[in-house]
Amino acid sequence: MLNKYPLWKYLLILVVLGIGFIYSAPNLYPDDPAIQLSGASTALKVEQADVERVSQALKDAGIAVKGASLGEKSALLRLTRQEDQLPAKDVVRRALGDDYVVALNLAPTTPDWLRSLGASPMKLGLDLSGGVHFLLEVDMDKAVGARMKVYEGEVKSLLRKERLRYRSLPQQDGAIQLGFSDAESLDKVAGLIRKDFPDFAQERSERNGLQVLRLALTPAKLAEIREYSIKQNLTTVRNRVNELGVAEPLVQRQGANRIVVELPGVQDTAEAKRILGKTANLEFRLAAEADASRATTESFEFREEGRPPVALERGVIITGDQVTDAQASFDENARPQVNIRLDGHGGELMNRATRNNVGRSMAVVFIEQKPVTRYTKQMVDGVEKEVAVSAFKEEKRVISLATIQSPLGNSFRITGLDGPGESSELALLLRAGGLAAPMYFAEERTIGPSLGAENIDLGIQASLWGFLFVGLFILAIYKFFGILAIIALGLNMVLLVAVMSLLGATLTLPGIAGIVLTMGMAVDANVLIFSRIREEIANGMAIQRAIHEGFDRAFSAILDGNLTTLLVGAILFAMGTGPIKGFAVTMSLGIATSMFTAIYVTRGMVNLIYGGRNVKKLWI
Repeated sequence: MLNKYPLWKYLLILVVLGIGFIYSAPNLYPDDPAIQLSGASTALKVEQADVERVSQALKDAGIAVKGASLGEKSALLRLTRQEDQLPAKDVVRRALGDDYVVALNLAPTTPDWLRSLGASPMKLGLDLSGGVHFLLEVDMDKAVGARMKVYEGEVKSLLRKERLRYRSLPQQDGAIQLGFSDAESLDKVAGLIRKDFPDFAQERSERNGLQVLRLALTPAKLAEIREYSIKQNLTTVRNRVNELGVAEPLVQRQGANRIVVELPGVQDTAEAKRILGKTANLEFRLAAEADASRATTESFEFREEGRPPVALERGVIITGDQVTDAQASFDENARPQVNIRLDGHGGELMNRATRNNVGRSMAVVFIEQKPVTRYTKQMVDGVEKEVAVSAFKEEKRVISLATIQSPLGNSFRITGLDGPGESSELALLLRAGGLAAPMYFAEERTIGPSLGAENIDLGIQASLWGFLFVGLFILAIYKFFGILAIIALGLNMVLLVAVMSLLGATLTLPGIAGIVLTMGMAVDANVLIFSRIREEIANGMAIQRAIHEGFDRAFSAILDGNLTTLLVGAILFAMGTGPIKGFAVTMSLGIATSMFTAIYVTRGMVNLIYGGRNVKKLWI
């Protein structure tokens, strides 16, 4: 029989539409502004007592808390107003101190029954609902200092290899200082260093009966180190963002020593902040010998409590930025470890340092930049207020001290970690790339609409007006069949939102333009079908046959037109950047859903209404 679907087709259409309504429904529930708490290290958990203390502090400050929830290691406090986020963050940070990470966040309000089905709202780009914005500042002085430590170790290793006697002096203004008993020894060393280390500018002086050779990096080399540091940190931040799995992030350089990171739709901003800001660098040093002078050694605490400090040589064998790969695993005693692989130069330095020191101990020093917040009274708009001043202190602690059993090369392992969480995080950070220098959060904020609320409202209104005018046009031209097309168009929008939510696609303002374009293209398919039906009826064909032929013969034209548009969308997605990709995604997905609604859903409604009936006249 013409124009009759089998029962399974009707059921399939209903199932698809039902899934569409379920997975598009979370977009009706806006997120709550929130404050997220987590430990500065993976070993520190947020307890219920911390949540109660913070909630009371917010209440005392006059900030309403909508609700609080405690997770495995973090907590989330929901607020009632967006403008309370920044003041609440300051209150919470002051109440908890520097051992916790306090970050701005957005808390979903999707009902539990929808979340149990895996339904979540669409991710919105920074130009619509925002996300999180970080401005990271690279400490160039620390970058030069770290490089100078490596150079100092290499210079002293060279002098020991050549059996040249020297006295190690403390660095002065970032320059290496070596003392010699006579000018002849100094001249010999100066020539050797000039040959092997041409980037040093040499300066001679006499002090306390010693001939002193001062080695400072040339301005050109300093500029090269600073440029390398910002580029290395930029690459590392990009890799860490990729590890976080953020859709359409923005990571770019700003000025000489800053990096801008924008993460749209980020939910766990505390985790993002900890991963991005963690220095997590390493230094490999030899343990000091018993007769070593205090000027050549440095004392370090262990991360494990109860162990006495250990004296290590000041010279650094290698640092974490020479690590090319790191994987978390377990040793033969089921204790967490990190398997390390070094680059060629790092492996050479490690082998050179260990092959002559078999039997001695080597330590792995873990370096962190921990935040310290102090409150000072300052005049703000003529009123004395307490203002938070953030700074960072460098903490170096030994995580592993082991005896060198044999010369090491490019591959070895680090043990002595707190647990699997720390080993996984350390491996992630080292795998993403070591930071050439510490970075500080110079600025952090949630991003509102970059084009302003007015432009966003205009974009939404454009979509509604587009839907209205397309609906009026199709209704005026095709009468009752126009109503069916409007219903199919509305269902197409529901399916499009559902698919974008399921795929985790990010909706941007250009994406809204793609949705508006999709409306016109979706109706275009119905226009082709209805025009074909009209044409067949005008040629004297029976109504039931005309409906059947209209859908069947228009299908090839609709398919060809949509495939060519999909091809263009794929090219835009492959070759475009953020906004262009946002447009391409919504347009391409909209074409796919419109093929279903404009053809199968519309035909299903037509078959239910007209199929198997003796129809005298069509309102088309």
